[in-house]
Amino acid sequence: MLRRLLFSLLITATAHHVDAATLRVPRDHQTIQAAIDAAAADDVILVAAGKYPQRLRLKPHVIIRSEGDDTQGTAGLRRAEATIIDGGVEGQQPGVVMAEGSTLDGFTITNVGRYDDALWKKHFDSQGEALGDDEGSVQAEGTVPAIAIQGVRCVVLHNIVHHNGDVGIGILGQERSTTESLITDNIVFRNMGGGIGVAEEAKAIIRGNVCRENLRAGIGCRGASPILVDNECYENVRAGIGCREGAKPIVRGNQCYRNRRAGIGIRMEGTTPVVEGNACYENAMAGIGCRDGASPLLRNNVCTQNKLAGIGCNGASPLIVGNECQDNERAGIGLQGQATATIHQNRCLGNKLVAIGVTDRATATITDNRLSRSRGMAPIIAVKDGSTATILRNHITGGGVAAILVQGTATIKANTLAGAGAQQGNAIWVWEASIATISDNTFTGYRTAVAAKNSTLLVSGNTIGDFQKTAIVITDSPQPAHVYGNTAISADPQAKVVQVQGPVGVVEQNVLKTK
Repeated sequence: MLRRLLFSLLITATAHHVDAATLRVPRDHQTIQAAIDAAAADDVILVAAGKYPQRLRLKPHVIIRSEGDDTQGTAGLRRAEATIIDGGVEGQQPGVVMAEGSTLDGFTITNVGRYDDALWKKHFDSQGEALGDDEGSVQAEGTVPAIAIQGVRCVVLHNIVHHNGDVGIGILGQERSTTESLITDNIVFRNMGGGIGVAEEAKAIIRGNVCRENLRAGIGCRGASPILVDNECYENVRAGIGCREGAKPIVRGNQCYRNRRAGIGIRMEGTTPVVEGNACYENAMAGIGCRDGASPLLRNNVCTQNKLAGIGCNGASPLIVGNECQDNERAGIGLQGQATATIHQNRCLGNKLVAIGVTDRATATITDNRLSRSRGMAPIIAVKDGSTATILRNHITGGGVAAILVQGTATIKANTLAGAGAQQGNAIWVWEASIATISDNTFTGYRTAVAAKNSTLLVSGNTIGDFQKTAIVITDSPQPAHVYGNTAISADPQAKVVQVQGPVGVVEQNVLKTK
């Protein structure tokens, strides 16, 4: 469907009817707007290189294109670099207002509103903390986009949009109109708002653009359903791509890196993007961050070397499937703020702290993941602060003080846990006032498989090898501890399978096998 729509829009943009005219600027008309005013539907306006100090309003089904071929220049196409629409700083009209069926191909659009370098640097240094919530956003009152699209289908391609006073390219829906525009292969940077902003139910296709160093997100999506594919968003003051206010975009195949906040940021109830196949790395916050009631699908993304989590969730309800989170400064995947998440078939490798952290009364179902870290004191999975987790069929390698730490409620079943040897620490460490059911797991290479104090335990059906002295140690349980059907394998005939100090429930059929 996407390919068909892209093809249709491009054919519309490049079609040249037999009876259509070609108008040239400045040979036939001194200004671009004069040529637009003289053009009829399907006419093409070719603009020679030069600086044009004006703001433009296009007519329906008119193509405006800079002269030249598609030879690459320094920042974009050479013809786009050489053909400049200069907004003259002052003025309340957008630099270019698109019309139904129109095309804008290969221009530089700049000085539409005042660019303030000192203010840009101030917000860059503070990661946009002092930036007003709507300041420079596409739908905010008083925002003047460099290129404005509202309620029309059009094509905007090969343009360079930079150093403008608000959003670079602004796309708004309109009641009883269709905004299915194609925004492709543009370079949008150093604007005092977002790079590309989409809002009010617009359904644009935004493909192959480079959005960098903009004051808000590289691409921002509010209450709209665009398709964002194969864009490159970096060094923006807020997120690389931002989704909020009920947005439902498809976000696929984008690269978001070195942004001052998240690579991809998702927030607010009703915001349900599909985020898949993106690369988010070296961002100053999370690779992908979701919060405030958002419910995204996060699938098959790669999040590496971010300053916070690879994927971070605060008060959100994501489905997190098939992602790779590696070498992040904190968690591979982190939940907090009563977040509720399903975490399935992800790979979390070498993250500095936990592979998966479930904290601050969050709830997680953690299934079929591969989790590892070779050094450090933090656990591989941490369930803390009264949180709840179901941990099922995961393959866990390494761990610091524990592979799994429980300070809350956890069901831990059918996992494979492999430590570095008997000095590794605990495989599962259950803290005071916690509740844990631990069954049918395979442990090898930890000091103890289970260590618990002042907590409620049921431990059954586990297989434990390469441990030190006692495989399962439970102390001062507030309820009778149940430990049964476990098998421990050791070369030490004096080793013990279980030691319970305190109330005892069912403790039987625990077998020690010597090598």
